Amino acid sequence: MNTTSELHKIIIVGGGAGGLELATSLGHKLGKKKKADITLVDGSRTHLWKPLLHEVAAGSLNSNEDEVGYMAQAHWHHFRFRLGYMDGLDRKKKEISLAPSLDENGEEYIPRRILHYDTLIITVGSVTNDFGIPGVKEYCQFLDTRQEADRFHQLLLRKYAAAQTQQEPLRKGQLHIAIAGGGATGVELSAELYAATRQLVEFGLDRISPEKDVKITIIDAADRILPALPERLSANTERALHQLNIEILSGQRIVKATPEGFHTENGRFIPAEIKVWAAGIMAPPFLKDIDGLETNRINQLVVKTTLQTSRDDNIFAFGDCAACPMPGTNETVPPRAQASHQQASMLVKSMKTRLNNQPLPEYKYVDYGSLVNLGRYSTVGSLMGNLAGKISGNIFIEGIIARMVYVSLYKMHQLALHGFFRVTLSTMADLLTRKAKPRMKLH
Repeated sequence: MNTTSELHKIIIVGGGAGGLELATSLGHKLGKKKKADITLVDGSRTHLWKPLLHEVAAGSLNSNEDEVGYMAQAHWHHFRFRLGYMDGLDRKKKEISLAPSLDENGEEYIPRRILHYDTLIITVGSVTNDFGIPGVKEYCQFLDTRQEADRFHQLLLRKYAAAQTQQEPLRKGQLHIAIAGGGATGVELSAELYAATRQLVEFGLDRISPEKDVKITIIDAADRILPALPERLSANTERALHQLNIEILSGQRIVKATPEGFHTENGRFIPAEIKVWAAGIMAPPFLKDIDGLETNRINQLVVKTTLQTSRDDNIFAFGDCAACPMPGTNETVPPRAQASHQQASMLVKSMKTRLNNQPLPEYKYVDYGSLVNLGRYSTVGSLMGNLAGKISGNIFIEGIIARMVYVSLYKMHQLALHGFFRVTLSTMADLLTRKAKPRMKLH
């Protein structure tokens, strides 16, 4: 029998939804059977499904209850976990380097390490793109990570507590929330924040008037919110947001952020002391031309339809950090959770065929539609978008049916990680304890 040192070494860098699903599946199919040595690398100790971060930010989801510990997941599912951020690559030696890990005081507790691979799979996701606009980094909140979402939630609680106790009148824009970016993150966050405001008032911050003191505004340079989705879905969402008195400013390009608010290209000023930037994405900067690999203008690794990088067949990339072509078009696969899930599923087959020296499958993006969740107020969406030959056009859904479909997407992710039995038990436990907890995390 092969020893661990003789096994084909597969390193997966990035423990997001796709990376963790891939490591879990490969652990069962290859790691458990001693056909390959699987290692997952991530700079955090725990995983949280990224589409939930806006709920963490608003306090409607307790991140401690839904997180998955990488070490435990690795132990249960036959792969290794290494804590650290990749910051270097040596393709000739087939090695990656992990930056030293520092504690909250800046003290090093894990030194720099070098890991050898036979196959490297990079799936480090994306980060917010500030486009170099002055003031954005200094004065805006970001929601790229669980830590950033938690920090925003604490900021929100402090802002409301200060407004409740101060003697002087509220400043203009003191409790105004401006969200730069009318994509899914910005839209869903706005509805969650609307609910959070009313929850805080119910729980004692009664000097604050949600109607008079709080204003939520979405700002986007495009001519409508959700510009990448069908117009009907955009219109339905905008109508639902207007019913919540959420202001939408389309066609407004932000040129500057200050502590007091946003300035737009046409001279408009939007007062808001609480500002969230969700206006664009890019792959992490460390990927830019890393050891000669081809990248595009937003740092994404250019890959072939096999998901192999264009200049190295031993290195794969998928998810938001990869620019994968869509055959027959000049476009690349959109940075969406469903694409990452599909690519992770294909790469499980790819690794098995690669070990057997067989031709690799090629990825073809299938659009299963889009859903936008506005918390307990509404869910709207379109299903089966591009399944040519099966239906004509989109099927639009709203309300309880759309909400059920939205929840099922997260359950599918949980099933990929934990299996049917554990997900069933955790779902039942959540339903039984839901009434005993406030709808909003208050700490």
